[in-house]
Amino acid sequence: MELKLEDFLYDLPEDRIAKHPPKERSGSKLLFYNKGEISHHEFKNIKDLIPDNSLLVFNDTKVIPARIIMYKETGARIEIFLLEPIKPSKVHEEVMNSSGSCAWKCMIGNAKKWKHNSALEIPELSLKATRTGEDIVTFEWLAGTFSDVLTEIGKIPLPPYINREVDEIDQERYQTVYSKMKGAVAAPTAGLHFTKEIINSFSSKQIKTDYLTLHVSAGTFQPIKSENISEHPMHNEQIWITQENIQNILNHDKAIAVGTTSMRTLESLYWYGVKLLNGETDFFIKKNDPYAFGPVDKKEALTAVLERMNHLNTHTLGGHTEIFIYPGYEFQICDGLVTNYHLPGSTLILLVSAFIGSDWRGIYQSALENNYRFLSYGDSSLLLH
Repeated sequence: MELKLEDFLYDLPEDRIAKHPPKERSGSKLLFYNKGEISHHEFKNIKDLIPDNSLLVFNDTKVIPARIIMYKETGARIEIFLLEPIKPSKVHEEVMNSSGSCAWKCMIGNAKKWKHNSALEIPELSLKATRTGEDIVTFEWLAGTFSDVLTEIGKIPLPPYINREVDEIDQERYQTVYSKMKGAVAAPTAGLHFTKEIINSFSSKQIKTDYLTLHVSAGTFQPIKSENISEHPMHNEQIWITQENIQNILNHDKAIAVGTTSMRTLESLYWYGVKLLNGETDFFIKKNDPYAFGPVDKKEALTAVLERMNHLNTHTLGGHTEIFIYPGYEFQICDGLVTNYHLPGSTLILLVSAFIGSDWRGIYQSALENNYRFLSYGDSSLLLH
């Protein structure tokens, strides 16, 4: 069945897009969808809605100040947006902790004014940026790590639809309280509502919390342009999972993903197990892998990943995913999803529709009628199926 883009559009008035975070992290509204029933709550009470013995899985990626503004001697303004690291490694943490030099794939604003192999400089930081390829920038500096350099010159990359300059409050609020692993260029926004107090409260209901990593890329905002949705080129993102993640999934009744990024990582983990059982060891989930392999028992797939990690003598395993979850996808790990409200016609709407079916329209209509705020700084939902 061909999926058409027009079936995943809805009318989102501009004034419903949240341009600023709420006064309090947990001060947002929470729509609860439970097998067809919709009710409205406050986010601070989410603990009361999550089933006992659930596993709540968070994405602990940390947003880096990925927007860099530099100027040519002529005064021309060049904007460099870091996309993914290339040298000395493709591992975000290693590049962020590198010293001396590194190279990134970037989006370059006003690129026609910046010739290849020419450099821009910030003398007071002894920083030089050279355009060494069409979309490659090599940075060189004298002191500290690249993370230190970015702290000095970078800006938090707010989503384009927020359409304003970064405020001081964004440094804190466009970051989850549990963010740890540096590398994202967009926040896993479902997690922005959680406070340490809320997270600590889960233990009273035997709700286990766990953390994995997906470094959110700018591709998350890439609109679908092909009328036939399956032709959309999905973005590739780096993920990290642990043996503890797998054991926790196996030991709990339900796995609830905090955010679409956690959900994509959990489902990618399962499909990696399937690929291992089919003799493929490369931890790269292509966009159509879930539609190319037949499903296997969840425990069997996860055990295959554990055995692979034991063979490699590692507790943590990194890979890449461009998994594309759209209606027709059968979920293998996730029983619930905490998520915000997404752009019309986006890959994230497709994921929500795949999870709960056509009821997504009723949820979005109910959120609009009840004055919910939409997108990254907006209100939340808990979806169970």
